[in-house]
Amino acid sequence: MPPTTALRAHAPLRALDADHARWTRGFWGALRERTRDVTIPRIWESLSDPAVSPGLRNFRIAAGLDSGIHYGPPFMDGDFYKWLEAAIDSLETDPDPDLAARIEELAELIASVQRADGYLHTPTIIAARNDEPVAALADRFNFETYNLGHLITAGVRHFEVTGSATLLDAARRAASFLEDLATNKPLELARSAICPSHYMAVVDLYRVTGDERYLRLMEAFVRVRDDFDEGGDDNQDRIPVRLQTTVAGHAVRANYLYAGLADLVAETGDEQLTGVLENLWRDVVDTKLYITGGCGALYDGASPDGYPWQGEISRVHQAYGRAYQLPNTTAHAESCANIGLILWGERMLSLTGDAGYADVIERVAFNSLLASVSLEGSEYFYTNALRQVRELPFPLRRPGDTGQHPTPPPPPSDERLRERYLSCFCCPPNIARTLARFHQLAASVSADGLHVHLYGGSDLRGADENGRSLALREDSDYPWDGRIGFTVTDAVGGGVPLHMRIPGWSAGATLTVNGDPVPVSAPGAYTRIERAWSPGDEVVLTLPMPVRILRGHRLAEEITNQVAVQRGPVVYCLESADLPEGVVLERAALRRGAELTPVEAHIDGRRLIALEGELTVLPEAGDDLYDDLDAAPVGAARARLIPYFAWGNRGPGEMSVWLPLVW
Repeated sequence: MPPTTALRAHAPLRALDADHARWTRGFWGALRERTRDVTIPRIWESLSDPAVSPGLRNFRIAAGLDSGIHYGPPFMDGDFYKWLEAAIDSLETDPDPDLAARIEELAELIASVQRADGYLHTPTIIAARNDEPVAALADRFNFETYNLGHLITAGVRHFEVTGSATLLDAARRAASFLEDLATNKPLELARSAICPSHYMAVVDLYRVTGDERYLRLMEAFVRVRDDFDEGGDDNQDRIPVRLQTTVAGHAVRANYLYAGLADLVAETGDEQLTGVLENLWRDVVDTKLYITGGCGALYDGASPDGYPWQGEISRVHQAYGRAYQLPNTTAHAESCANIGLILWGERMLSLTGDAGYADVIERVAFNSLLASVSLEGSEYFYTNALRQVRELPFPLRRPGDTGQHPTPPPPPSDERLRERYLSCFCCPPNIARTLARFHQLAASVSADGLHVHLYGGSDLRGADENGRSLALREDSDYPWDGRIGFTVTDAVGGGVPLHMRIPGWSAGATLTVNGDPVPVSAPGAYTRIERAWSPGDEVVLTLPMPVRILRGHRLAEEITNQVAVQRGPVVYCLESADLPEGVVLERAALRRGAELTPVEAHIDGRRLIALEGELTVLPEAGDDLYDDLDAAPVGAARARLIPYFAWGNRGPGEMSVWLPLVW
C-alpha cells in the first residue's frame, strides 16, 4: 500500500542507491572488489561448513532437514542474517545470478523455519523439535528480538534489491510477532530488547511497505522501553530515552538504540528527541571516542562511574566508560560498536546535513573499520586495541565462547591476531555488510542538490524533483593524495547545486571549477557550488596533507605526554616489525619537530603510504614496577609508521598508536 505520509519527511538528506552511487575505482573501489571476491565468499564458507560454524546447520536442523542440537551463541541467527544482508548488498552493485539463486534458496529455508505467529529463533525451535521444554523470551540474553530485527532488515534489502518477497513476507510476520508483544506482553518485550536492531528494522519495513503500523510499532518500542522499571545502564534502559544525557553501557546496544531513534526522528520530526541525540552524540565524540574512531573502551566496568547512589550503578561490559577513559592496551572498541557509530552517524547526517557527522564516519571507516579486517579481507578482529604489547601478564577475554561449538577455539593469547572464524561471530558479517553497502555513504541528495560526503573513487548521480540531474566521476588517490578531481559526465537541465565536504581535519583546502578558484567553506562544512553544469566540467578539491602530530586531552590519563600521528584521515601506528633490531616498542619515542616523510610501501601485496623518519630511542627499562630513571643518553633510529588499519598483517608483534613525546 502507498505511504500515507512522506517518508523521511524530516530528513533533508537522502542516501543514494547503487544506481546513483558506487565505488568504481580508487581506494574504495578496490575495497568493494575485495569485499565481493573475498570477504563475502569466505564468510559463507565458514557459515556453511558444519566443521567450522553452526550457522547454516542450525537452520537445517530447525527445518527438519538434519538432526541434532543447537550449537553456538543464541545470537547466531542474527549473524547469519547479517551475512545474507551483505550478500544482498553485493548483488546491488555486482549482479551475480548464482549468488542471487543461493540467497533465494536460503530465504526459502529461513521462511520454512518460521512459526505461524512470526517467531523465529533456531535454539527454541530446535529444542521443541527435540521435545525439550522450552519457551520463547525465557531469557533476555537469548537475543530473540535482536535476531528478528536482523531478519527484518535482510528481508527489506532482499526485496529492494531483487524484488523477491520471500524474505520480506517473513519480515512482516516477524514484525507481527513483535507487534503482539508490544500490545499484549510489553514487559517481555522490554526485557528482551537487547541490542535493539529491531528499532531500525521496523522503520526500514515501514519505508519499504508504506504501512504505518510499523512506524506505530517503533513508537511502541520506545514507549515500552520508557515504562520498563527493571533496566540498567548496560542496556540503556535505566531511565527513559528523553532523559538520557550521558552515553553509558554496552556500546553496540547504545549505538543501535540511538540509530533507531534517529530513524524515528526522520519520520516524526520529534525535536526533543533530536536534541537528546545531538547531546548524546557530542558526549561520545567529545569525550569517549578513540582517535581511530573506536568506541566502547571497556571490557568491564560500572556506570555511572563513582556515582554516590550505589543502588543505581549497574555492571556494564563492552562499554562506554567515563569521559576521557580511553585505555590503549585493553581497549575494547568492538568492531560492531564502531559500525554502530557509523549507523548512528549516517542517520544524524541525514537529519541535520552537518558535515561533522561525515567527519566521524570517515574517521571510523579509514581506521577502526578497516583495521577490523585483514588486508586480504578474510580474517577479523573482535576488539580493536590501540596498543599491542608482548608478554601481557593477564589474558584478555575472548569474545562470546559459549562452550558449545564443534571446534573449540584455542586458549587466550596476547598475540591478538585476526582470526578467520570467531566463536562470537557477530563482527565479521557486520563488517561485510558495512563494506558491501558502503556506496550508500558516498553522497546524498536534498532539495538543494548533491552532497558529496566521502572521497575515494566514486561515480555519482543526483537529481531533483524538477528533473534536473548531475552526474560525476571521481578520480583521485585519496586518502594517500589530497587532489580529488570530479568530472561532470552528464548534466540534465543544467544540473543541480553541488556540495563538497571540506573535512574537519583539513586546513588550507582549495577548490576550482574548470581551473577557476571557488571560495571554500570552513573545515567541517560543505562548500556549495551552483552553476549551469556541462559535461566535461572539472571540479578539483585539493586538501593539503601535512603530517600532523596530535596530543590528547589533559583528562585522558592513558595518553598523557604522548602523541599520535595522522595524515589526512588516516591514523598511523608504530609496529615492531618496523623498528631496528634490538629496539623494543616501549623505547620508541617521537621528538617534537621530527620530520616524517610519506613513502610508498606495500604490506601483504597492498599499496599504502607509510611515514619514515627518525625516532628517539629511550634508555632500556627494567621490569620493576618502579625504578630509578636511567641516566643513559637517548639515541636515535630510523623507523617507519604504517596506517593503523594495516597493523597485524605481518604476524605477531607489538604496536602502538600513541608514542611518548620527547621535547
